[in-house]
Amino acid sequence: MISTSAAAGAPARNAMSSTTGDPGEVVQDALPLPLPRQLPATALSLLRSARQGLAEAESQGDAATRYIGAHLAALRAAAAILAARGEPGTGARRRRPRSVWELLPQVAPALTEWAAFFAASAAKRAAAEAGLPRAASAREADDLLRDASTFVAVAERALGLGGEPMLPLALRHAS
Repeated sequence: MISTSAAAGAPARNAMSSTTGDPGEVVQDALPLPLPRQLPATALSLLRSARQGLAEAESQGDAATRYIGAHLAALRAAAAILAARGEPGTGARRRRPRSVWELLPQVAPALTEWAAFFAASAAKRAAAEAGLPRAASAREADDLLRDASTFVAVAERALGLGGEPMLPLALRHAS
């Protein structure tokens, strides 16, 4: 998904590549992050919330609402990584508040391009939240929804969660 939309503004995954044996074929995966023995409940809750947000955004007819939902889902997935890894630079000295997108590359350098991509789309999300007309077109909302879905899956793999997406139980059985 991400490789086909890279020309449309989505980041190419900044991760280790490995060949699958087919000449010229490259598979990219996010590198798993060193984690504590168990993921904090906060991280798991944020990932579930991200999946729920994606499902809700997908069901919206309004482009601005879809765009907002998709961006917030990606934000929650990035926050889950920070919750699992700990915020960089925390200490006794108080610092200015920083965006999740600023912090993510410090704890997961392989996700730097994703962080830059979603940081760049934050102004459009703010415009949509403010109710500005034509803040996000239907195509932009659909593209961001696809990119956010891919990012949530990348975040789950980066945290060592593979297999079935973490959709809430009610949504898994509804499909």
